[in-house]
Amino acid sequence: MEASSPLSLHLQDPQTRPTASPAQSQEQPTKRSLITSLMEATSFKEDTYFLSHLKPSEKKSLDELKNKLSNFHESQNPTMWGVSLLSNDEKADVILLKFLRARDFKVSEAYNMLEKSLAWRKEFGTDGIVEEELGFKELEGLVAYMHGYDKEGHPVCYNAYGVFKDKEMYERVFGDEEKLKKFLRWRVQVLERGIRLLHLKPGGVNSLIQVTDLKDMPKRELRVASNQILSLFQDNYPEMVARKIFINVPWYFSLLYSMFSPFLTQRTKSKFVIAKEGNVAETLYKFIRPEDVPVQYGGLSRPGDLQNGPAKPASEFTVKGGEKVNIQIEGIEAGATITWDLVVGGWDLDYSVEFIPNALDSYAILVEKSKKMSPSEEAVHNSFLAREPGKLVLSVDNTTSRRRKVAAYRYLVRKSTLV
Repeated sequence: MEASSPLSLHLQDPQTRPTASPAQSQEQPTKRSLITSLMEATSFKEDTYFLSHLKPSEKKSLDELKNKLSNFHESQNPTMWGVSLLSNDEKADVILLKFLRARDFKVSEAYNMLEKSLAWRKEFGTDGIVEEELGFKELEGLVAYMHGYDKEGHPVCYNAYGVFKDKEMYERVFGDEEKLKKFLRWRVQVLERGIRLLHLKPGGVNSLIQVTDLKDMPKRELRVASNQILSLFQDNYPEMVARKIFINVPWYFSLLYSMFSPFLTQRTKSKFVIAKEGNVAETLYKFIRPEDVPVQYGGLSRPGDLQNGPAKPASEFTVKGGEKVNIQIEGIEAGATITWDLVVGGWDLDYSVEFIPNALDSYAILVEKSKKMSPSEEAVHNSFLAREPGKLVLSVDNTTSRRRKVAAYRYLVRKSTLV
């Protein structure tokens, strides 16, 4: 039996906050870096795909593309993702508009792109690729995988290539041209699974969120694979990504960006979001709720959690520099069990848990003694059986730091079934 409990959040400021001296607080003008420019760039605004929202010239381009396509495919029925492109289905309009937007509504260029993509899909066998067994079980949930949704309902695809810094793993996956081709096929399979989650209709969810972890990525070794993946996706999956979030961005990101930049359209570049190391959770929380963010990135979602249905919602809060936050779960009855999850992005602060009985003659119980949580720590998951009425206090102490942190928690109180 589930019971709701009153909860209060107490913020405690130390008597003396660390402050910067006038000399420290005066920022010297510096040359803007590429990463700073990207972090401050205007975010991409996703299209609705309602025909009524199109400009007259855009509507004209759509009609022209339809006519051009029907004239060259009278005896055929070109399809993508199970949608006939010659039908009057609104899903067909969504797909055709994606190709048009990728080519700035230039009909001939959009048609050529569409023709090449249809030919590639037939040759590559993409329609049946989702059901194929490609033998990459060790990479699933590790290198490229779909996991949850963002706040707007977009499926989220995570990419992390740090595992390939291990030479043995790299050789096993990319050791020769045949292995590389098989990996590319598997990577397309992951994307096709994500596209199956889309609505492909006006006003619906018509694109993915892509999160790419650059930590430990062996940039030189993966240059060929990265270029081929990028080329495949750019040519055959236009406007399928609403936002590209790069996390754990290293100092050499500028070099990587310069390498990829010639292959990217300006529209693609406008979708970029950049998060340096130590700023991952704060960036992801802007777009994805903490209960849907994987634990390794400062969230509360563990592998397998989403198989049991939607995650239990969590509450977000911030811990300012020089501040201590006490989360108090009150109204706990005797015999009740309290289960909680708590995470602070880039921890590096003290965490402890205490149960305080209501009775004045009872002693407080230290459930979890104070511990300095390292930046790499994942979410805390624990439970406590209350022998008497009282409250549970979860404390996060950031008084020795000046840096603000994002955090999230959730809890469940179950009453005893004993009469």
